Amino acid sequence: MDSWLAPDVPRLPGKGVPLRLYDTASRGLKTVVPEPGQPARMYVCGITPYDATHLGHAATMITFDLIHRCWRDAGCEVRYVQNVTDIDDPLLERAERDGEDWVVLGMRETALFREDMESLRILPPRHYVGAVESIPQIVEQIERLLERGAAYRLDDGTGDIYFDITATGRFGYESGYDRELMIQLSAERGGDPERPGKRDPLDPLLWRGARPDEPAWPASLGPGRPGWHIECAVIALSLLGDQIDVQGGGNDLIFPHHECSAAHAETLTGRWPFAQAYVHAGMIGLDGEKMSKSKGNLVFVSRLRGDQQDGQVDPMAIRLALMADHYRSDRDWTDDALKTAEQRLARWRDAVRQSAGPDGATALRRLRERLADDLDTPGAIAVLDRWADAALAGEGGDAGAPRLVAEATDALLGIAL
Repeated sequence: MDSWLAPDVPRLPGKGVPLRLYDTASRGLKTVVPEPGQPARMYVCGITPYDATHLGHAATMITFDLIHRCWRDAGCEVRYVQNVTDIDDPLLERAERDGEDWVVLGMRETALFREDMESLRILPPRHYVGAVESIPQIVEQIERLLERGAAYRLDDGTGDIYFDITATGRFGYESGYDRELMIQLSAERGGDPERPGKRDPLDPLLWRGARPDEPAWPASLGPGRPGWHIECAVIALSLLGDQIDVQGGGNDLIFPHHECSAAHAETLTGRWPFAQAYVHAGMIGLDGEKMSKSKGNLVFVSRLRGDQQDGQVDPMAIRLALMADHYRSDRDWTDDALKTAEQRLARWRDAVRQSAGPDGATALRRLRERLADDLDTPGAIAVLDRWADAALAGEGGDAGAPRLVAEATDALLGIAL
């Protein structure tokens, strides 16, 4: 599957500092750097393409774009993989609701997602991989799990195969949730804890046997299609190796998705932990409520960009508004947040057009320090606000500062001034 076009990224003088990130599994900050001589490896869970890119998707992708940029600035080679869940129940349900072919729906929304990512200047993954194209590898790995006794078939004629969560002896370490909460979230997020015949209510589906009027693929396992969690585990293992540096997504993926995908990967490789850091972005709400398809309150990036025919919303203002609060916080999208970002963007652009300004090297150092501290974007924005205010007031005599600050803002924050 094709990714999107990469924006140009300015090269900055010097080198960035080691990146510290909050790891969900250890409940604390960790310095996340690749092993000597190895690339930084990051896997981010992508979209299920039944609808356009909403602001929650955008905020999550911006978070991991910042990690990507910080690593590059620190001199790391980055191997970044992102998936597309182009076969799953939500996609099929939306296609049936709208009377549309599920393949056409998925292709259209994936194409729109790519356009949105380009407009927001998100660095593309090296590998952008769909679940459908990965089915042969997924089948092979499910066979291995069956051979090891870590998976089992339901004895009900459906052809369904489940993973046994006792296989690793560590299930639950990534989320840290108690069993009651895990069962609740499993039921809410695509699991089936009440299904009869499972060894444990939390055992996740690996392979769904063919059903009437549902797409299915021929396989040694019997015709069917893959479960959600095994998809990501197999794609990550095949392209990044047995262990990775960052497993990322929104905080709604902590459980069951990242818990289960890590358990699958660790069982297949015998290595623990799957990720050096499990990094999760907060949710974006609207008017005090979480954005969700069920509430019908999603704000779509493509529509927001096209809201004003005579002067469309600048994607850089959208990006800046989504970075105004810390990535791990659940926060609201408001008209005021966008207006503030637009005003800030205009002020920064005015500042970098000045003939001189305060010391650019100091601004760059402080910007790097803030982003290296668990992506402290509010702190980074404050650094640039102070520099812009001083430059517009005529302070400082560094003639190279405006250009350096503009390039630093572009390279590190992804905002073109």
